[in-house]
Amino acid sequence: MTLPNHAPLQSAPEPGLSRREILGYSAAFGSAFLAAQGLLAEEPSKGADQPAEKPVPRAAPAKRYEMKKSINLWALPYPQKMTLKECFELCKDAGFDGVEVNYALEGDLSPETSEAQIKAIGQMARKIGIEISGVCSFLFWPYAFTHENPERREKGVDLAGRMIRAARLLETENLLVVPGSVYAPWIPDEPPVPHDVALARATAAVKKLIPAAAKQKVYLNMENIFANGFLHSPQEMNAFVDSLESEWVKIHFDTGNIMQYHFPEHWIPQLGKRIQNIHLKEYSKKLHEFNLNAFRLLLDGTTDWPAVLAALDAVPYRGYLTFEYFNPFPHFHEAIVYHTSDALDRMLGRKR
Repeated sequence: MTLPNHAPLQSAPEPGLSRREILGYSAAFGSAFLAAQGLLAEEPSKGADQPAEKPVPRAAPAKRYEMKKSINLWALPYPQKMTLKECFELCKDAGFDGVEVNYALEGDLSPETSEAQIKAIGQMARKIGIEISGVCSFLFWPYAFTHENPERREKGVDLAGRMIRAARLLETENLLVVPGSVYAPWIPDEPPVPHDVALARATAAVKKLIPAAAKQKVYLNMENIFANGFLHSPQEMNAFVDSLESEWVKIHFDTGNIMQYHFPEHWIPQLGKRIQNIHLKEYSKKLHEFNLNAFRLLLDGTTDWPAVLAALDAVPYRGYLTFEYFNPFPHFHEAIVYHTSDALDRMLGRKR
């Protein structure tokens, strides 16, 4: 028995995507991703007689940067799920040179902690094999030097004085200082402070702290923060720091805090040798707003890290690069620490 003649089987043609669909998918996932799925035409394909391009081999970084790796403990679920010792041990195991600790109103590092207990924290870190890269604190917000309430301002100065002493006991020379705020967007009911008033209050507060800083040999490092409406340009930050006329007043430059409208590689050459410490924060301009979700894991943002590192190297800066992140993973929290350490190794030319 013979079979009747049939046309060869062919797959049904894929229905085409409308222009609206293509635009929608592109907006959500990016045109490169769509092209990789075969849903968006890329460059015209090469003819059959043209050889395919060979993949470009990975090249070693052009330069090894002699800067130190650090991480702020806000990236870990401390103290809710981890002890301070466990944090230090994890960061050491991941390959960090230092950790930045946070001063709070209560807990391991706070006004309720004795000098002997604070000193023991530093000793424990060094025994584990890791340094304290600096002291940081959220308390500079509720007790801002520029607050409308004079009692809040006074407590802010008192707390900063305690932080200076804590830094010395920990054997670190770095204290991050938020110089003040015109407005905090997360507290909309607080009245804004005029710029000239904020400047006068911040100047007076830092001047009160300089004698203690000089005695303890601890740098008061002013941090740039875009959301505070204060010291919004490198020129303003330089003028503020220089006006205090003290070798103990420097800058703690945060790469992510100015990324909504500015670029860290533009600030760094202008701040120059005033930079004493660094927060290496990743930021994504794709969100088009300033909130904690705009801060990303290292290399998952829009920061031009080769340009940033080259600018720091040219200063020359050789201190700590401290990763700051506010959203610890709810599960497998150690993954952030190992990812960050690996990313820094690649950025600094320690690993291919």
